[in-house]
Parts: sequence; structure tokens; C-alpha cells
Amino acid sequence: MTQSSPVLPWKTKIALSAISAVTDFSLRDDGTINRRLLSFLDFRAPPNSTPVHGVKTSDVTVDPSRNLWFRLFEPTEVPGRGEKLPVIVFFHGGGFAYLSAYSKAYDAVCRRFARKIPAIVASVNYRLSPEHRCPAQYDDGFDVLKYLDSQPPANSDLSMCFLVGDSAGANLAHNVTVRACETTTFREVKVVGLVPIQPFFGGEERTESERRLEGSPLVSMRRTDCMWKMFLPEGANRDHEAANVSGPRGRELSEVEFPATMVFIGGFDPLQDWQRRYCEWLKRSGKDVRVLEYGSAIHAFYVFPELPEASLLFAEVKNFVEKQKKTRRQNPSMI
Repeated sequence: MTQSSPVLPWKTKIALSAISAVTDFSLRDDGTINRRLLSFLDFRAPPNSTPVHGVKTSDVTVDPSRNLWFRLFEPTEVPGRGEKLPVIVFFHGGGFAYLSAYSKAYDAVCRRFARKIPAIVASVNYRLSPEHRCPAQYDDGFDVLKYLDSQPPANSDLSMCFLVGDSAGANLAHNVTVRACETTTFREVKVVGLVPIQPFFGGEERTESERRLEGSPLVSMRRTDCMWKMFLPEGANRDHEAANVSGPRGRELSEVEFPATMVFIGGFDPLQDWQRRYCEWLKRSGKDVRVLEYGSAIHAFYVFPELPEASLLFAEVKNFVEKQKKTRRQNPSMI
């Protein structure tokens, strides 16, 4: 018998209801967002120079004129001292319009990545829509890569760079990866892995999963339509290449040297059909793609540590990083 709705702890249900209500209430009729309201409800985590759970953090400014910065997570309890650590560049979710690198939930996610893998993590605080439309977010992500290339963090191995993002952040991670693969100016940065976690892609079509799962936690068609309208260039529809990356207007990748990719999909995520199309598109382009599906997972399950799939995700990302490290040790010419 097919499960019709996710089974969630009350703690998770209450949090999801609160997040959905705040998101809807903050959207104004004129297409803007009540940032003042959100500032009271987006719980912030400060940087910690004293390690917390084995990780210290600091905020690094890239360009103050556009408030572009990243939070750097450095594990302090690392086995095999002396070995440089891989670098994860992380892009938070939030529909391109919400949350930040200092949001408490994402501080916890990145801290967990840094400790579990272990890795140096740079969580990007990119500009938000609707104040800044596409491609501002992609520009910010790429500029953080350029900054890291010129000023590598201590004990980091930028030849083992992974781009990771969730939801809208996974969309950013994909597009920044494409730019990184096409540049010849990096001296240190080599993107060897991409991890889109429940990526936010879409199109004008309403897919079967969008119709069937309408009303699922966090993701409704009304919300996603609003987010695309705020993010995409003026006058563009949802078949724009930034949304429908695998559609007819999408970028041709067959000639791009694309990194190994691992995509996470949830069985209760209305966006799953778009995510599967993305995976099939990469495979048709000859790319190395692994797909992990968690049948009972909701959208953004990884920010709720009480959900069992969250621990599975962190373990899989650790294994993915280790696999790429091993591959490059066995094939030094790939570095």
C-alpha cells in the first residue's frame, strides 16, 4: 500500500507549519517581501572562534558593497593531522528569497558537514530576490570561488572542491559548477564533485508529482510560482534556462567537463519529477550521476536532525567525498 502522507514527529510538524505560515505572511501583494518581519523570525547563529561541537567558524567578507560574504567552518578535531582537507562550498536554500548563511538551521547543517566528513566548509551569503534577480546569485557564487582561489583557507585542498546546495541552493550549485568548469583562470580551485540536494528546478508544465503532492510540507505551487516570479529576469517564464535547466532552452553540457554528481530526491517532495529529469539529462550528456531517493523524505528533511533520512544524507556525502579523494589518489593526472 502506497503511503499517502509523510509520518513526521510533532516537533517537525510544528516547525513546518510555522515556516510555511511565516513564508506566506511575509509575501506582499506587490511582489516584495517583508524583510523586517523576517528579521525577527530568522534565528541567527553568530560565528564562534571557540570551537562548538568540534568546529570553529568565522565570517569572511568578499565584497562589502553587495554584502557578499561567506561563513567559514573549520573542524578542529581532525584525524590524521597534517593532511589538507577538502573544501565544500555550500549554498543555502530558501527559494532564492529567504534565509542566509547565518540562519541557525544552516549553521547547524554546515557545522555537521565540516565535522562529519571532515572538510573546510564555506557557506555563501548570496544576494536575495526580489531585490536582486537572476543572475546575481550565480555571480555571487562564482565570485566566492574566485576569492577562495586567490586566498585559500588554511589547511584546505582546493583541488578537492565540492559544490553542495539544497533546494534553491542546489540550483545555484549546478549553475556555478557549469561556470567553474568553463573557466581557465583558476589556479587552485578544481571542482571535483557536485551535490544537489532536492534541487529547485521547474517549468511551465505541472508535473505529475507537483499535482499529486500539492499541499505537501513547505512546497506549494503558489509559493514556488511566487519564488520563480521574484527570481527570474523580468518578463521570463518558468521555462527560462535558470528554472528549466534540462528543458529546450537549457545549456548544452555534452562538451563540458562536468564533475561527478550525486543528487538527493525525496518521495514527498513535489519537485521530484523535475529533479529526475535533471538527472536523466545529465546522464544523456554523458555525465557521472548517482541518484539517491528517500521514499519517505519531505522537502528540506536534512535540516531536521530528528528525521532518520538526515543522518543518511550526511553519511552519503561523506562517502562521496571519500570516493572522489580515492579516485584522484589513484589517478594523479586528474588533479
